[in-house]
Amino acid sequence: MFTQFRNIDSAFKHIKTFSIFLIIAAVSISCFSIFYSVRVIEKAGNRIYILYNGKVLEAFASDKKSNIPVELRDHIKTFHQLFFNLNPDDKAIRASVGKALYLSDESAKKQYDNLRESGYYNNMISANIAKEVQLDSIQLNIEQYPYQFTYYGTEKLVRSSSTVFRKLVTQGYVYDLKEQTDENPHGFIIRNWEILENQDLPPKP
Repeated sequence: MFTQFRNIDSAFKHIKTFSIFLIIAAVSISCFSIFYSVRVIEKAGNRIYILYNGKVLEAFASDKKSNIPVELRDHIKTFHQLFFNLNPDDKAIRASVGKALYLSDESAKKQYDNLRESGYYNNMISANIAKEVQLDSIQLNIEQYPYQFTYYGTEKLVRSSSTVFRKLVTQGYVYDLKEQTDENPHGFIIRNWEILENQDLPPKP
């Protein structure tokens, strides 16, 4: 009789051990399934399909942080192009600089006002001078916020009688607005912007 009880007790312990193992295995499988499902959903969320010329193309979305250096450089480049690429037409100048001011703070507006008050734009229009800027390089510090930059470029001033080149160096800080708009697609703003150097280069031989 005692032997039967011992057998029942042993069988109960085996069943208890097996049940515990089964519960642990079920919980592990459930956790792995949930984790894997979340990963699959996140991966699918980063996948974008674009319809181009009747064809479905696959693209992948990425977060803003992974593209910060690229977006910062493009923001800085675009600002300088809008501010310095000018035609000898007052309406065109106002429109181009107006777009640049969406990408910067009052420091750029102050530079614009100073140039206008000094007659710079009127002289451009009366002398029929077209101006464009070519990016040479951008030094950018992304290790510390706000992001400090130094822009190096070459201005080309085209007159009816000659073409003049100028060295352009500016610096400033870029802040993240955390919001993107049609006028400011990267969601950055340039602050404390100043022109360090803007002088004629010697004519090429």
